[in-house]
Amino acid sequence: MEIDKIYEPQRFEPHWAEWWVSQNLFHAEARPGEPYFSLVIPPPNVTGALHIGHMFEHSIIDAQVRWRRMLGVNTLWLPGTDHAGISTQIMVERQLAEEGLTRHDLGREKFEARAWAWKEQYGGRIIEQMKRAGVSVDWQRLRFTLDPGLSRAVREAFVRLYEKGLIYRAEYMVNWCPRCQTALSDLETIHEEENGRLWHIRYPVNDSDLKLVVATTRPETMLGDTAVAINPKDPRARELAGKTAQLPLMDRPIPIILDEMAELAFGAGAVKITPAHDLNDFEAGKRHNLPSVKVIDENAKMTAAAGKFAGLDRFEARKQVVAELENRGLIEKIEPYRLNLGRCQRCKTPVEPLVSMQWWARMKPLAEPAIKAVEDGRITFVPANWAKTYFEWMYNIRDWCISRQLWWGHRIPAWHCAACGKTTVARETPGVCSHCGSEKITQETDVLDTWFSSGLWPFSTLGWPDDTVDLRAFYPTTLLVTGFDIIFFWAARMIMLGMEMTGDVPFRQVHIHGLVRDEERQKMSKTKGNVIDPLVINEKYGTDAVRFGLLVAASPGSDIALSEELMHRGRNFANKIWNASGLLFSKPKTGKGEPSSLIDRWIASRLNAATGQANRAFESHRYHEAADAAWTFFWDEFCDWYLEFKKQESDWSFAYVVYEKALRLLHPLMPFITEELWQRLAMPGKSIALALYPQFDETWSDAAAEHDMAMLQALVSGIRERRAEAAVADPRQRLNIDITAAPGRSEVIGAYVPSIGRLASVHIGLHHGDPAFPAGDYAEGTQVRWTYQAPENQDPGARMIPCFSAVLNIPPNRARIEKEIQRLERLIADKQRQLQSETFTSRAPADVVAEVRQKKEQYEAELASNRAALGS
Repeated sequence: MEIDKIYEPQRFEPHWAEWWVSQNLFHAEARPGEPYFSLVIPPPNVTGALHIGHMFEHSIIDAQVRWRRMLGVNTLWLPGTDHAGISTQIMVERQLAEEGLTRHDLGREKFEARAWAWKEQYGGRIIEQMKRAGVSVDWQRLRFTLDPGLSRAVREAFVRLYEKGLIYRAEYMVNWCPRCQTALSDLETIHEEENGRLWHIRYPVNDSDLKLVVATTRPETMLGDTAVAINPKDPRARELAGKTAQLPLMDRPIPIILDEMAELAFGAGAVKITPAHDLNDFEAGKRHNLPSVKVIDENAKMTAAAGKFAGLDRFEARKQVVAELENRGLIEKIEPYRLNLGRCQRCKTPVEPLVSMQWWARMKPLAEPAIKAVEDGRITFVPANWAKTYFEWMYNIRDWCISRQLWWGHRIPAWHCAACGKTTVARETPGVCSHCGSEKITQETDVLDTWFSSGLWPFSTLGWPDDTVDLRAFYPTTLLVTGFDIIFFWAARMIMLGMEMTGDVPFRQVHIHGLVRDEERQKMSKTKGNVIDPLVINEKYGTDAVRFGLLVAASPGSDIALSEELMHRGRNFANKIWNASGLLFSKPKTGKGEPSSLIDRWIASRLNAATGQANRAFESHRYHEAADAAWTFFWDEFCDWYLEFKKQESDWSFAYVVYEKALRLLHPLMPFITEELWQRLAMPGKSIALALYPQFDETWSDAAAEHDMAMLQALVSGIRERRAEAAVADPRQRLNIDITAAPGRSEVIGAYVPSIGRLASVHIGLHHGDPAFPAGDYAEGTQVRWTYQAPENQDPGARMIPCFSAVLNIPPNRARIEKEIQRLERLIADKQRQLQSETFTSRAPADVVAEVRQKKEQYEAELASNRAALGS
């Protein structure tokens, strides 16, 4: 067999990526009632291209899936993409803006057509990226969240929840994004601390000389105030209860109410109540039956209710309101203040709290069974500490605003009647109002939050609500792999909706991985310029190398500090395997394929240990440990020791057996190079991806062989270390070494004298006898002597016995020896000064004085030895 001398993954990776797809290699047959392993891909958004975070997540899942498939389990990894409502609509609107158009210029139908065209282009690009990366998904089951089947599932779920009273329509305070022109859920609103101000404003009390000082961070909203609140425990409460304050700038009286929402410690103890623009104020307005005055609209501009400030941008209105308050002497003081500002997660625009008619899902009834499923162990989290995070959110869950004022997405299946004013919710488009029979019905213009359809993903992709063969064969899915940042967005909602719709959990286990950060552990972002494009680094290093670099750093739940060094490490590892394969392929494959020597038995035992480690690591989602087991075996043991010792032997047949098994061990981590090399072995079977994964086999373990090989490794390493210490590192300079080995050990060493001599660059004189030297190194002139000890047997606590002693003859290195002589002379002089000091010898403990004297004598002996080596 021949192999290219240089490892160039670009030559074969595209071929195998295409071949795996063309052969439908990863298609799973639905066999209800039989064991299976299934999971759905976290569907990437069709908003562009895959980033390095996607590659990391896909590498983890692919490693797990390939391992399960090689265990012989019927394995389904279902692929797909998400329509990503707001994100995609933003991208399409930007595209239109470049043409000088808005979505309103096109109208809804034509805009949707443009969005579908975007999906075909960029969703198609994502699919091609996934195929090129070699993800072992079942491409025959490719899904998209707006597919007809999934759209039907969304309608079914919505109607079921509505019929059970778990979905309702109501006016409530929402987070409104003026840029995206839609309501946002709490999870879609990010809060960041920013520097702001706290304005203290005087509100005159009518029929009194008093002025209430009210503190606010948003003075522009005061134009919509409908009350001022003070705490019932406030000393002023009795005097002010029932009175009114005059609203500055708007010149209208507003009631002074007693409410505990006014904190005695905040500001001057009084708070303004603006029910139309603050959630707490909205709730207070309901408690006290206050009117709601909307002074900021959906475009973040002031409404007619804002009087002369109407039409201004909210932030410009703030400036003008503050300026007029100052002119009127109504500003008590202004303080710097740290704001917890809410922004749209996608476009980063500051959100505006607005009261709006929206569709809501009641979450507490859905959360209760989802909490119990994790409490009783039907769903487990890895790492386990993430369950606590899940519980904290679920126990405090609030109703979910599921409607979005967008055009791209699942349109809500509700029709409003112009005749009776009631709403019809239906699975199929109705012809008339279900309440009055009128034909004057129009469909709701809002679409559902993207996460609503994503919450149905594990079962809608398998054909639900129909009782399909796929659903019976692969649901509940076995595993969910996802990042901690979408536990609430996605994982929790899948659990709640899955249990409500199917009566069972959507998956048995949730593996939470960390984020990919830069090497300084900073979050990657385009603005920081630290984003890593997987297409670029895959082309530079090879997909296997990048995968391995990611996986070797994939400690459960921890973020990855991605660096070029990790990529280099993966590339070097792949190159090492490639070069070792070239050596092996140059050797004959003929033979019995059984261990024929000590090193054969040793490498079999080491492979068996690595096999056990890798299987345990995959089972517990410790991918870095699986990668480390494969690295240690291939690089350290197979390449650096086994192949080097094997060169003196003629029967290489068992080396091929070990090599083929090792390729299978490595395959889930580095699929391309292992497929390429495995196919060259002409093994039975279509692909290494369908071959059986190695399992721990007690008959391959050989403690005696490992014991003996440890001695040979210690001998070679010992010589190398001492050559380096003596500055004789040039392998062309062969040194003489005399080895005296104990009975049983001399035969082991004798069998591998050629390899030891070649690897350590020495001429060996081997003697049979009892190693006579004491343990540890010591030098005599140009000789370095040491003894190697090992346990007498494999029992714990076995006594250490000498195995061999060695005398390495080192030619004098005059410069080194002269430097050593100078060092020893300084040490001797230092000890001499101590011993000549009467203060030291009289006051120091006798054992300390004795130790100093002993050290001096040791240094003098070493000095004499070094002078002898120079012949002086």
